[in-house]
Amino acid sequence: MEKINRSFLFIPANNPGMIQNAFIFDADVIIFDLEDAVSFEEKDSARILLREFLKINKESSSEIIVRINSLETSLGLLDMEEISNLNVDAFLIPKATKRLIKASDEFLNKNGNFKIKLIPLIETSFGVETAQEIVKSSNRVNGILLGGEDLATDLGVKRTKKGDEIFYARTKMASLCRAFKINCIDTPFTDVNDFEGLKDDALFSKNLGFTGKACINPRQIEIVNEIFSPSDEEIERSLRILDALENSPNKGVFSLDGHMIDAPIISRAKNVVEKAKRLRII
Repeated sequence: MEKINRSFLFIPANNPGMIQNAFIFDADVIIFDLEDAVSFEEKDSARILLREFLKINKESSSEIIVRINSLETSLGLLDMEEISNLNVDAFLIPKATKRLIKASDEFLNKNGNFKIKLIPLIETSFGVETAQEIVKSSNRVNGILLGGEDLATDLGVKRTKKGDEIFYARTKMASLCRAFKINCIDTPFTDVNDFEGLKDDALFSKNLGFTGKACINPRQIEIVNEIFSPSDEEIERSLRILDALENSPNKGVFSLDGHMIDAPIISRAKNVVEKAKRLRII
């Protein structure tokens, strides 16, 4: 996880105005969407529009991901053929399986493109249960994005704000991504007017181990960036722990404010301070 990415903003690839303004927002990553956001009749024109924009856009402040169409159809392959040699950091692979990730990897290798990463979009129960195989199928995989809406549909259950129906999938993805040291991106919060709900949902997924969250509206970015950054309280506490460690005769275990501080807590404090520094908070 070289760069800290907290917010991932979906932009419909058939909307010229939104494409043009994508980088004025403070999202760490822009996901240009050629799949769900684009009707079948507009697939070709959206691909051409995005291709021409990416030809002009040589540099950007945000990383660029493109959600291609399903590789189970010819549309997904056309997306990759048209866009893989442009300024793109990763492809988001819908309804990812081991077979589809391997096929994406082979296509990119055959075309001599070795820099583009792959992000499996886990949005089926089969994807959840085979996620480890999916991650291991290509060394291009540097993150997973959980798709809660499609997953709930696949499970035959109602999608709720509380998210009990995707709790198992969330915990499994968080643990898996940590094991493989890759980004774990949470599903979007779909009520774009409920900012308290977004805050609670983002904080919940962060506490499970997610490293970032997808956004479907620019107004969600600020909250997501804030939640997935170390808080002032976390930074202050971590700095005090490291200062106490420096001044402690026992570098393994010591007491601070009546609490025992040992190796896991020290490691967590170091991680918080390092992340704050990388985000230029301190």
